[in-house]
Amino acid sequence: MKVLDITYIALFAAIMGAMGLVPPIMLSFTPVPIVLQTLGVLLAGTVLGAKRGALSMVVFLLIVAAGIPLLSGGRGGLSVFVGPSAGYLLSYPITAGCVGFLVSRFRNLKLRNILLVNLTVGIFLIYLIGVPVQAFVMNIPVLQAAKLSLVYIPGDAIKAILASYLAYRLLKSPVSFQKIAKHAETQ
Repeated sequence: MKVLDITYIALFAAIMGAMGLVPPIMLSFTPVPIVLQTLGVLLAGTVLGAKRGALSMVVFLLIVAAGIPLLSGGRGGLSVFVGPSAGYLLSYPITAGCVGFLVSRFRNLKLRNILLVNLTVGIFLIYLIGVPVQAFVMNIPVLQAAKLSLVYIPGDAIKAILASYLAYRLLKSPVSFQKIAKHAETQ
């Protein structure tokens, strides 16, 4: 792995930590808060690609597991991986990897393509893994956990739109991550 790859992975792990400084929005009927860090997952996958995006989320989760309180609301440690939001956290690397893989398959990078991937696959994977784990930990039926999670969809759609726009602007900028990476490979 090249130094540039390690730098990008560390950068996005740090961005996720910075997003954890934004306080969570707690809801009275579910222990899973609304957090900004979902935006960081989609952004990492889209901008860094499959491998680096997934690795940045793994690094972030390892830092959280070590006890550093980087999750929204100042949470950290191993206990967050056995709580109701554990499935959502475990979905971070998988989602970033899948989003990065799918976005890299588009020959002509357009905002609508990035948005399509983030709104469908990105959000879907987070719920696909998060909802069953939430149901298991809370000892409720999966359908009830899915109904509880419906409240998150509008906010996650907004975060997916914002992540898509930011990623598109970053990837299309004159000095983009992709161009820097390609230049580094030729050196």
